[in-house]
Amino acid sequence: MPVEFLTDEQAARYGRFAVDPTPEQLARYFFLSEADHALIAERRRKHNKLGFAVQLCTLRYLGTFLPHPIEVPSVVVEHLAQQLDLPPEVFIKYALREETRYNHRRTITEYLDYREFDDFQVFRLIRWIYAHLAVSVIRPSVLFDLATAHLISQKIVLPGVSVLARLIARVRERYTARTYEGLSRKLNAQQRKTLEDLLILPEGKWQTPLDVLRTPPTRVGAMSLYQALHRIEQIRAVGISSVELSEVPESRQAALVRYAQTVRVQLIERLTEDRRLATLLVFLQHLERTATDDVLEMFEAQVNEMSLRGEAKRRRERQRSLKDLDQAALLLRDAALIMLDTGIPAEQVRELALQRLGETKLLEAAGKVAELASPDADTTPEALSGYYGSVRRFLRSFLLTVTFSGTPSAQPLLDALAFLKRMDEPGGGKPKWREAPRGFVSKPWRRHVFPRRGEVNHQAYTLCAVDRLYQALKRREVFVERSERYGDPRAELLQGQAWLDVRDDVCRALERSLDPAPELGSLKLELDNAYREVDRHLETNKSLWLTQENVKTIVNLAAPEAIEEPISLKLLRAETSARLPTIDLAELLMEVHSMSGMADPFTHVADGKTKVKNLPLSICAVLLSQACNIGLKAVARPDVEALTLSRLSWVQQNYVRAETITAANARLVDAQYDLPLAQSWGGGEVASADGLRFVVPVRTIHAGWNSKYFGAQRGVTYYNFTSDQFTGFHGIVIPGTLRDSLYILAGLLEQQTRLDPREIMADTHGYSEVVFGLFALLGYKFSPRLADLPDQRFWRLDRDADYGALNDLSKHTLNERLISAHWEEMLRLAGSLKLGKVGATSVMRTLQRGGSLSSLGRAIAELGRIEKTLYLLNYVHDEAYRQRILRQLNRGEQRHSVARAVFHGQKGELRQRYREGMEDQLGALGLVVNAVVMWNTRYMQVALDDLRRSRHQVLEADVARLTPLLHEHVNMLGRYDFTLPEEIAQGQLRHLRDPSSLGEYLNRIS
Repeated sequence: MPVEFLTDEQAARYGRFAVDPTPEQLARYFFLSEADHALIAERRRKHNKLGFAVQLCTLRYLGTFLPHPIEVPSVVVEHLAQQLDLPPEVFIKYALREETRYNHRRTITEYLDYREFDDFQVFRLIRWIYAHLAVSVIRPSVLFDLATAHLISQKIVLPGVSVLARLIARVRERYTARTYEGLSRKLNAQQRKTLEDLLILPEGKWQTPLDVLRTPPTRVGAMSLYQALHRIEQIRAVGISSVELSEVPESRQAALVRYAQTVRVQLIERLTEDRRLATLLVFLQHLERTATDDVLEMFEAQVNEMSLRGEAKRRRERQRSLKDLDQAALLLRDAALIMLDTGIPAEQVRELALQRLGETKLLEAAGKVAELASPDADTTPEALSGYYGSVRRFLRSFLLTVTFSGTPSAQPLLDALAFLKRMDEPGGGKPKWREAPRGFVSKPWRRHVFPRRGEVNHQAYTLCAVDRLYQALKRREVFVERSERYGDPRAELLQGQAWLDVRDDVCRALERSLDPAPELGSLKLELDNAYREVDRHLETNKSLWLTQENVKTIVNLAAPEAIEEPISLKLLRAETSARLPTIDLAELLMEVHSMSGMADPFTHVADGKTKVKNLPLSICAVLLSQACNIGLKAVARPDVEALTLSRLSWVQQNYVRAETITAANARLVDAQYDLPLAQSWGGGEVASADGLRFVVPVRTIHAGWNSKYFGAQRGVTYYNFTSDQFTGFHGIVIPGTLRDSLYILAGLLEQQTRLDPREIMADTHGYSEVVFGLFALLGYKFSPRLADLPDQRFWRLDRDADYGALNDLSKHTLNERLISAHWEEMLRLAGSLKLGKVGATSVMRTLQRGGSLSSLGRAIAELGRIEKTLYLLNYVHDEAYRQRILRQLNRGEQRHSVARAVFHGQKGELRQRYREGMEDQLGALGLVVNAVVMWNTRYMQVALDDLRRSRHQVLEADVARLTPLLHEHVNMLGRYDFTLPEEIAQGQLRHLRDPSSLGEYLNRIS
C-alpha cells in the first residue's frame, strides 16, 4: 500500500485493467480510426504495430500507460490484432525493448493531445484539491477517485498511484494545518488561556469544565431550566461567541464538532496546539447554539406541562364546585321564571323576586356563578393561573439570556417581552405597569390581565406573555438568535444575486416556468378534465355517491372490499417462507456485510480511517446490541478480541454515529435496489411515511407526552420512510407526537440513497394544504389516506365551468391572482429547499402559522388546494389508486412489526437521554431491519428459482405481492455468535430449508 488511506481495491484498479473491458467499452475505446491506422502504419515491425495500438487505446481507456504493456487483457490484444490483421502472439515481443515503448508513449501523448503530469500540472491539481477542501470535508479515498476523474477529463496522463496518493495526503495535511492555524490566530491570549483551562481537571472534581459544558440537561422543570440558562452563560463566558467563522465550511466545522463532542478530553488535550484551539473554538460556538435549543425545548416542555397540570387541576376543582354552581344556577333560574311570568305586573317583579328568594341569596348566587362559570372556550388562562411562582424562577434569566426576533405580526409580543425584561433590570427608572404593551393579549386572557379599566394584573400579564411566546415559538412567529432549530429560516433562503444566479437552473430542475400564466393554464385544464371524468363515470362508479346535508353536497365513498387472495398466492407465500433458512440475527448481519459491504462506511470520528482488525465484526455486534436494545454486555465475548466489552465500547463511541449509519443504510438500500426480486415489487418511485412510537422512561428533555401512545409516560416518534421495495431510506426522531406533515418533505429532501421516490403516501395526520403545495412545487406527488373525506372541500379555477352533478360540490373558487403574485417567491422557496439552503421542517412550521407570516404561505396553500382537489378527484374515481395507497401504507406497518420484534430488549422502551443517542439507536434499528429485508429478498429469489426448477406454478402477479418483511425464521434471542462458515463468508449462499413441513399449513388454507 503506497498510502494507508487507499483501500486495496482502489490501489489495484488505479491505472490498471481491474476486469476485462465490456463489448461496449471495446467498441468505444479500442476501435482504430483511419487516422489511428495511418499512425500505426509508420511502425515497421508487427509487434511494434500491435504494441503501439495497445498503448494508444490503453491511454484512451485508462488515462495512463501500463508500467508493463503486456499486462493488458488478452481480449484487448485480440480485438486490436483483428483490426490490424496481425497475429496476437507477436505482442509478447513488444516487451523486449523499453526504449521503444517510451518513444511510443511520447508520440501517443502528443497525438491524443494529452499532457504529462509535470510541475505545472501538479500546481494546477493542488489548486483544484484546495478548492474542494474549501467547500466540504471529503474523505481522502473519495478525493483520490475525484482527482483521478479530474485528471482524465483534463487529458493529463495519470501519475503513479503513490505519487497521486501522497500528493493528496500532503495537500490535505497542509490545508488542515492552515485551517487550524487560521482559526487559532483569531484568538487572543486571554481566549487561548480560557479554552485551554477547559481541559484541566480541577482539584477535587471528577469532570473537566469541558465535560460539564457538553453535558446536556435531562430534566424538565423550572429549576432545571434555570440551570440550563446558566449553562449558556458559562459557555458565553469563555468569550469566543463573537469570533467570525463564516469562511470555514459548515462541513469542516461539523467534523470538528463531531470530534469534540464524542472523544474524551484527554484525546483533545493531546492534539497539536493549533488543532486543539481550533477544535475548541468551533465546538464552543456550536455548543452555544445547541444549548440555546435545549433551553427553548425545555421552555416549551415546561409551559406545556404547566398547562396540562393546571387544566387537570381546574377540572378537578370544577368537579368539586359543580354542586355549588348547580344550587346558584337553580336560584337564578327561579328569579328568571319570576321575571318571565306574564301574570306578574312588571313594576312588581323585582320586589316579588327579592321577597321570595332573598336579596342576599341572589347576590351570593350571582357571585358564585361569576366565580365558577368560565365565559371563555380557551381555559389556558385559568390553567396557568397558579404557576406564576414557577415562571418567576427562570423568567428573568430567560429574557436576559435569550435574544428574540420575529415577524411583523409578532412585534407586539416582542415589545411585551422587552417591557418585562426592563422591569427585571436592577436600579431605578423601571417602566410603569400602565405603560405595558397590550397588543399581544389575546381575547381569552383579556379579562384576567385587565380586570378593571386602567388596571393591569402583573401576574396574569406575565403568564400571558409566556403563553403567547410558547405559541409563537411553535408557530415560528418568533425566532431566536444563535439557535439551530429556532433560528429564522427566511434568512437562509436564496436572495438577491444568489437567487438570480441559480434561478434558471432551479426552474429547469423543477420543470417549472418563471411565467405563472402557462403553469396556471395547465393546472386549469388538468383540473377541468378531472372534474368531467368523475362526473362522466358517476353513475357507473358503484363506490361513489353524493348526498345532500344542510344544503351541502357530501361525498360518500364505500369502504374498500378486501381483495381475495388467490390460492396460488397463498401457496407461493407458504412455499417460499418454508424454504428460507433459519438463522441467528448475528450471523445474518455478518452475511449481509459479506454481500453488500454494510460495515465499510463506518469510519473513525477523528481521521475517517477504518484500519482496525476485524472492524466489521465489532460494528455488527454494536449494531445488534443497539437494534435489539440489549446493551453491549449481551454480545461481548472476552475470548474474541473484536468482541471484548472495551473494544465494543470504543467502536460504539468512535464509529457508530448518525453520519456512518446513514451511509451504511444507503449502501443497503442501493444493494436491495439491484436485486431483481426487489424490482418486481417496485422501482423506488413510491414510498410511504409513518411513525413508530417508543416510550422513554428515563429523564430527558427530548421526549413528549401523549396518553394515547405513551400512557402516563413520555415518548418519542421514529418517523420513518418505507420504499416500495420494503427498505427504509430515512428516519427522523420526533419528541412526542408532533404533527407528522412537518417532517414528510424533510425526509424526501434529506435522504441519501439512490432511490428517488416521486410519490409519497401517508395517513391523515400527514395532510395539510401547504404540504400539497410544496410537494407540487418540488415535483413530488402527495397521496395521503384521508379519513375525513366528507369534510374535504373541492376547489375549482374556472368559476363558470359546468361540472354537472359536481357543481354543488365545487363551489369554492381558487385565487389565481394570489398564486401569480407570489409565483417567483414560491419558486425561490422551492429552490432553496432543493439546494439544501434551508431546512424543510423550519419552512413548514413558518408557512403553517395561519397566514400571519405573509401571503406567501397562503399562496402555497392556494396551489396546494389545486393539487389536493386533483388528488381527491383521482382518489374517489379510481379504486385501483386507493388500493395502491393502502398497499404501500401496509408495507410501512409491516415494517414496523419487524422493527418491534427486533427491538425487544428492556420491554421495547427507548432508554436514551440525549437526542444524539436516540438518533443513533433508532438509526441502528432501521439499518438492522433493512439487513433483514435484504437477506430475505436474496434468499426468496433463490427459493423462487428453486420452485421454478421444480416446475411449481410461479405467477409474476403473485411474486409482486410477496413481502420480505418476515422474521419467524430469524432468531433474535439468546445466541449472538457472529462466526460465519468460510464458504458463506466467501460469498456462497446457504442451503434452502426442506419444505416438507408445509403439509399442515396447506391443509389449513385449502
